[in-house]
This record gives sequence, structure tokens and C-alpha cells, in this order.
Amino acid sequence: MKKITFIVCLFFLANVAFSQDQKINVIVFGAHPDDCDNDTGGTAILFAQLGHNVKFVSLTNGDAGHYAMGGGELAKIRIAEAMEAGKRFGVEYEVLDNHDGELMPTLANRLKVIREIRKWDADIVIAPRPNDYHPDHRYTGILVQDAAYMVIVPNVAPEVPPLKKNPVFLYSEDRFQKPNPFEPDIAVNIDQVFDQKIYAMAAHESQFFDWLPWTSGNLDKVPKDEKSRLEFLAKWRTYTPNEAAIKTLKKWYGDKASGARHVEGFEICEYGKQPSDEEIKELFPMLRK
Repeated sequence: MKKITFIVCLFFLANVAFSQDQKINVIVFGAHPDDCDNDTGGTAILFAQLGHNVKFVSLTNGDAGHYAMGGGELAKIRIAEAMEAGKRFGVEYEVLDNHDGELMPTLANRLKVIREIRKWDADIVIAPRPNDYHPDHRYTGILVQDAAYMVIVPNVAPEVPPLKKNPVFLYSEDRFQKPNPFEPDIAVNIDQVFDQKIYAMAAHESQFFDWLPWTSGNLDKVPKDEKSRLEFLAKWRTYTPNEAAIKTLKKWYGDKASGARHVEGFEICEYGKQPSDEEIKELFPMLRK
């Protein structure tokens, strides 16, 4: 009996070691260039630093997000900014050619999302929840939800082989309360990479130092030099973790959660794989440290 138990233990340990050596494939969907960066940028950096594969996908080209220019001229700028941000994050970045402000949850767009997830052979898929102030954000959430089961169905988008297993689908954090508040199942401490996240986000100059300050009436407060701009963006994008985030952080980090200032939270979508806590630790290796 002891011999059998010993063999089983060795088999289990070998499988755990194998899973830890495997590359984890993470794909993040946002409505616009810069959305993925803001929602999951720190976690993406941590994955990339550990040698895993991360891809950001913007479902629109951002061609409406400015007060002084638009159309093809703006789309080119925003795509170039996304490519630079991808280099700074250490991830692959793709911008799809849908018009900003006009994204709809059509069959054609659903198939695009299914193909992207399959081509990346995703283990983890991250997207916004489908309740948000911006229709593009809402429909990004719906499109990814609608793809959650279809990625394993062979006769849907048959030109790209289906996944053999359903990924874990996650929602990125938001502060909206209706119809229900965000409930984090996973929380990642990004303190050690927060400065890099801000530097990478700053590649989206047309957004963080132009368009978004303009929409809030603060364009005159944007600094001119790079150092001050990074400080401006860091202050703007620093959020005190709420009670739910702190509670979830303690679950995964224990005593190490104390004093965390920058946290990215994720909620498990009911439509994909439902991972156990042990499986979450395998998929988020930064939680095992």
C-alpha cells in the first residue's frame, strides 16, 4: 500500500512540475487601444516576466477618440501607440479594424473573437463585464461571453481548429454597481511593476495626455515634460484597493497582502472553465511566490 501511495505522489508531483513548466497563453480583449493596458497591464507584465505569452486585442481602431482629429489619421496614430505600448509591456498587441463607437455584437465580430482566442491557444481570456458606460465596452464583454463556449465547437469558424479545452474566462475590474458590483475571485499585487505599467500606458499619448484630459476638462493641467507626465498619469491611475479587493488579496497572498497599493482584480465568468483554487495558482504563477 505504501509503495502504491508513493508512486501516486510521484506521479502527482511530476504532473505539477510539468504544468509549471508549460507556457501559459493569456489573451486580453479591450474595446479600444489602451483599454487592455489600463485593466490588466500590471498582471500582463508579471506573466511576461515569468516567460508566458500575453496578447492584447483591441476590437476597434480608436478612430473616434479625439477632439481635434479622427478617421484614418487618428487610427494610424492609435495603432502606432498600441504597438509601442506592447513593446513596453512585453506583450503582442493587435488592433482590429472596427470603427470606434460603432462596435456591435454581430456574428461577424463574434467569429473574429473566436478566431483570435483559438489562434492564441488561450488558457486565460480576459475582457470587461458587459455593463459599462461605453457601448463599445459593453459589446466587447458580450462578444467575448458569446465566444466562451463556441471556441470548442468544431463547426463554428471551422477554418481555425477548435480548442481542445475551454479556457478560463475572466472579467477585468470595474467600479459599476448595477445590476451587480464586480466581485473579484482573483487579485494580483502589481506594486513591483506599477511604474512599468504607467510607462507602458504612457505610450498612448493621444489618450492619456490629450483626449481623456480634454473630456474631463483638465487638458490645461497636463504637464509637458515626460517625467511630470508619468507622475501625472501614475497619480491619476492609482486607486485605493476596496474592501473586496483586500479580502481577495489576503486569500491569495496571506500576510504578504498587507500594504499592497496597486491591485488588479479578476472575476471568473460562469461561461468558461470553472477553475479550482489549485488550478488558479497554476494559471497565475505569480500567486505561488
